[in-house]
Amino acid sequence: MARSRSQGGSSPKASSSVSTKARTRGGTSRRCAWLGLQHGWRSTFWAVTAIGVVATVVIAMLVPKDRSDSAPMAFAAELRAVARPQVMLGLLMTVLGFGGMFTVYTYIQPLLTEVAGFGLAAVSPILLVFGVGMILGNLLGGKFADRRLLPALLATLGSLAAVMGLMSLVLHSQWAMVLFVGLLGAAAFATVSPLQLWVLRKASGAQSLASSLNIGAFNLGNAFGAWLGGVVIMHGPGLEALPWVAALVPLSALLVALWAVALDRRSQQRVLIGQTHSA
Repeated sequence: MARSRSQGGSSPKASSSVSTKARTRGGTSRRCAWLGLQHGWRSTFWAVTAIGVVATVVIAMLVPKDRSDSAPMAFAAELRAVARPQVMLGLLMTVLGFGGMFTVYTYIQPLLTEVAGFGLAAVSPILLVFGVGMILGNLLGGKFADRRLLPALLATLGSLAAVMGLMSLVLHSQWAMVLFVGLLGAAAFATVSPLQLWVLRKASGAQSLASSLNIGAFNLGNAFGAWLGGVVIMHGPGLEALPWVAALVPLSALLVALWAVALDRRSQQRVLIGQTHSA
């Protein structure tokens, strides 16, 4: 986990950079898929294994050890820290925020080919547009979260919901779909740093465990989004409904964020009242 030397917490820019590099490596998986088509499915697994070994060696050589002077927190205390309502709400925001994105992204190929009318060969270049948007959004999200966390959190979740809602209106326009696929990548990954930083700040003293749980929440959102999209296609209104249904998921994450903010303010008011009475 990236840490700020001055605050002992996570640096949004560093977290954003690490996440961007990880997602860039994720683009390698698409090239591995191409490799499998050209040279057989076993070649894909060998390629992924080789990349994993190289990445492990590079990480071991280049990533500095955590030299924090503070004593490690007992595991039971860490569990109590991450069990705080604000941390749990932050994890829920992560699941819902990324769940919405993956409701669409998991089925982006049939959306592009069966609804927008693209040929199969156009899918990979369009996904490259998604990747460019993803990197830009990740960097911008880190910068904004570094300056003002709460506005960044609310704005990125709201933007993600808006992008998917508007995408549902342009499904049959090819040029607009290319644009909105890029915007989807930017809006989705702009949420990464605000979501991560919210959880880390609310889990004071247990940042390592909280960070691990939040990464798990991102993956849970991945699975939830894929499941929800499948339900919409198989038992609901169908493929064309995916974007507007998906938009409801980060919208619910935005409502959870507003709830968390309200709880924060109540807690601060109680502290102020207690200090006033004690004085």
